[in-house]
Amino acid sequence: MPPNTPTVPPPPPDSLHSALKRNIDRLADRRKREIEASSMEERIAGRITDFAGSMRFVYLHLVIYGLWVVINLGLIPVIRPFDPSFVVLASEASVEAIFLSTFVLISQNRMAAAADKRADLDLHINLLAEHELTKMAEMIAAISEKLGVHAVPDREISEISRDVAPEAVLDAIEAKNDDQDDLSR
Repeated sequence: MPPNTPTVPPPPPDSLHSALKRNIDRLADRRKREIEASSMEERIAGRITDFAGSMRFVYLHLVIYGLWVVINLGLIPVIRPFDPSFVVLASEASVEAIFLSTFVLISQNRMAAAADKRADLDLHINLLAEHELTKMAEMIAAISEKLGVHAVPDREISEISRDVAPEAVLDAIEAKNDDQDDLSR
C-alpha cells in the first residue's frame, strides 16, 4: 500500500449509522433555525464579515486602491489627480478599518456564543455518558457477584462505580492552575 493511504478503505457515505444521519440532520436543522432567528443586524454583520474575509474583497481593494494611487501619482494623464497627498485615502482606509473591526468583533461574539453552547452540550453529554458508565459498572459488579465471579479487588474498579462530581473536578483543576500560577510568579 502507498504510504499515505488508510489501512482500511473509508466506508461509502450511505453506510453511516442511522443515529449519525439523524443527528447530522437535527444539527443542520438547528443551525438553520438559529440563523433564521438571528436579528437583521447580526445577519448583515455576518454577510459583511464573510465578504471582508474573502479573496474578492482583497481583489476589489487591490483594484480600487491601485487605481487611486496610480491616478493620484499622475500616471494616467487623462485623469487629473484628486488626492495627491493621499490624505483622503488614509482617512477612508482608517474609517473602513474601524467599521471592519467592529463587524469582525460582532461575528466573533456570535461565534463565541455558539462555541459556548457546543461546549455546554459536550459537557452535558459527557456527564450523562459518565453516569451511564458508572451504572453499567454497578450492574456488571452485581452480575459478577451473582455468577460467583470475583474480580481481584482493585482501587480503580471501586472508583469507576462512583459518580463523578463535576464541581469537585473543576475545583481541583482550578486549584492546580492556581498552584502553577503561583510557581510562575
